[in-house]
Amino acid sequence: MLSHIRQLLVVLAALLGATAAHAQGYQVQPGDVLRVEVLQDDSLNRNVLVAPDGSINFPLAGSLRAGGRTIGAIQTDLVTRLEPNFSTRPTVFVSLEQLAERDPPQPTLPQEDPVVAIFAMGEVANAGRIELVPGTRLLQALAQLGGFTDFAAKKRLQLRRYDPSLGRERIYPLNYDAIMSGRSPNGTVLMQEGDVILVPTRTLFE
Repeated sequence: MLSHIRQLLVVLAALLGATAAHAQGYQVQPGDVLRVEVLQDDSLNRNVLVAPDGSINFPLAGSLRAGGRTIGAIQTDLVTRLEPNFSTRPTVFVSLEQLAERDPPQPTLPQEDPVVAIFAMGEVANAGRIELVPGTRLLQALAQLGGFTDFAAKKRLQLRRYDPSLGRERIYPLNYDAIMSGRSPNGTVLMQEGDVILVPTRTLFE
């Protein structure tokens, strides 16, 4: 009597597990653990681990592919392979006993805003590397220099820019006063990565 009750409980548990797996349409993955119950032979009941190559091994059935397949497909395959070993078609229940450990999702690192790095040299308050947002124009870049010293030759500024077509640096003369008064259009020049603004020291009579 107890044996029949136990078999009934096994069948119910396996049915519940199989039903849940069918409902979700879950595809078995390497590392998962499957529970296989054969109603006609308790000695075959066991947990089987899905190998890294997606296969499982089961007594009397040998090796069969489980990875990427549903619980129902694996169960049908096992019934077919076990059937020659029984006088009647065996009743096999397969359920998902344990999911493989999954690597936790990696946090997405915030992306840094793009910048255009230029350099200021000479008679300026903020000499050195200056980071600008893309699209910054020359006049806006000059505003980032923190002003000129009393010795700045503001009419002889230089924009130094590497020209890949020439393989060398090109020097563009700038007149700060002309830019500020609107007499020169150079203030609208877009700044590029690696540009250098050089402010020379004025001579005695400038």
